[in-house]
Amino acid sequence: MGSIGIQSSETEVVTIDVLVTKTVEEFEKGHVDAEKVINIAYMFNTPEGRVKNPEFLKEVSSLCKKEDHLIVGCQSGVRSVYATTDLLAEGFKDVSNMGGGYLDWVKKEFPVKIVHATK
Repeated sequence: MGSIGIQSSETEVVTIDVLVTKTVEEFEKGHVDAEKVINIAYMFNTPEGRVKNPEFLKEVSSLCKKEDHLIVGCQSGVRSVYATTDLLAEGFKDVSNMGGGYLDWVKKEFPVKIVHATK
């Protein structure tokens, strides 16, 4: 498996398999059906491409304590690695990346929740 451009640090990201365990558009299309799911975008889609949410750490810190058990997920498990790295660097103690992301969750036929937006 190749590198995805994350520089190593003293903090190691733990990736867990979905057997143990998004943007707003992805979240509404479907997300893991778990007891407590919080959707905080790590990246936003813009006309120039995806950009990192400059308020990500602030938003997570406003809803979660640094001692909380957090499992970070995204569509495929790539953006969540970056988000997990940032959270660990910020001092969150118990953060894991959901390997394979939502796509792997669905592939394993685990329960999903779909938000039906009204227009």
